[in-house]
Amino acid sequence: MRAKSLMRLLIIILILAASWWQAIIKPTKLGLDLKGGVYVVLQAKPDKDQKITDESMERLKTILDRRINGLGVAESVVQRAGMDRIIIELPGITNVDEAIKMIGKTALLEFKLVDKDDPNKMGETLLTGNELKKASVGYDRLGMPQIQFELTPKGAEIFAKITRENIGRNLAILLDGAVQTAPRINSEIPGGSGTISGSYTPDEAKKLATLLNAGALPIKAEIIETRVVGASLGDESIAQSKVAAMVAVGLIAVFMFLIYRLPGLIADIALLSFGLIMFAMLNFVGATLTLPGIAGMILSAGMAVDANVIIFERIKDELRGGNSITGAIKVGFSKGISSIIDSNVTTLLTALVLFMFGTGSVKGFAVTLTIGTVASMITAIFITKILLVGVVELFGVRNTKFFGVSQLSR
Repeated sequence: MRAKSLMRLLIIILILAASWWQAIIKPTKLGLDLKGGVYVVLQAKPDKDQKITDESMERLKTILDRRINGLGVAESVVQRAGMDRIIIELPGITNVDEAIKMIGKTALLEFKLVDKDDPNKMGETLLTGNELKKASVGYDRLGMPQIQFELTPKGAEIFAKITRENIGRNLAILLDGAVQTAPRINSEIPGGSGTISGSYTPDEAKKLATLLNAGALPIKAEIIETRVVGASLGDESIAQSKVAAMVAVGLIAVFMFLIYRLPGLIADIALLSFGLIMFAMLNFVGATLTLPGIAGMILSAGMAVDANVIIFERIKDELRGGNSITGAIKVGFSKGISSIIDSNVTTLLTALVLFMFGTGSVKGFAVTLTIGTVASMITAIFITKILLVGVVELFGVRNTKFFGVSQLSR
């Protein structure tokens, strides 16, 4: 029995060590309210021939998400708000104006023939960015940055036809209505590849390639609100949360020890284990921690302690009834698990509803609450039991006073 208990304790130690590495070594992603950054709200403004549909808004959200990923902004959030709005959160971003400019740009790529008689006039659009397969940054013979593009098979066929039938004319390449370059067509260009040259810096060329790869916005959108969130607010919130957490854990630890003695001490260790597992799971799934998320963590910690209280009270009842310590622990956990699972399942269902129908911080709270609920079940059902049984067996605990029970019924 002792060998089996030692093996179980070793497994717990390994799990906690892995959790510690995942939780401490790898920093937790912080949201806008904790890290500071930019908050942007866009509203769809369709033209006369456009309609706001669920499909067009989802496409708009996807393209904006690609653009932001191209900026290299970590922990960004892009989500819909209502039928015609998109909310964007950019934690930790420094160049606010550049980010807003990138987000709001239409990025409509067009190919048009220049009029033979008037270079300032252009014909109708012959090809658009819808047929663009990939854009990347390249350099010309003089080492100047340029955009290299590759078209889809359909786009390549159209492009070959345009160049084949218009040798000697200039083909203008426009982005959002502005001519980027207008080279002369000297021969048919098969394969669907080409370059867009201009007076670009390497950074400008990279951003332009990112815009083209993300695609043109399917529907016009205007920025109706921007807000810069200072990092000082986040620092203050984190500091206050740390103080609150230490006070709460300290009070809980004292209460559990005074009421339940040895099991209470085990519960305090399990609560610390809960914190490690919670942060490890957050980091593993790549979740972003926000102020509502911290509230979800605190609620989950309370649930973890509550689960221990349910089990320990059943153990004390068994001890008062004359059961042995080992038997009381076994019965206490077996009877308490069903109640714990029922309460946690209802919490998970609530979190699921909040995630499905909530937005922004509500979803963040739901994600953290879900992870915390799972972590609380792991600590209450497995870790607490293994630690408690292991200590009892290894040290031969036989006195019921260690469980807060002074007398046994006869």
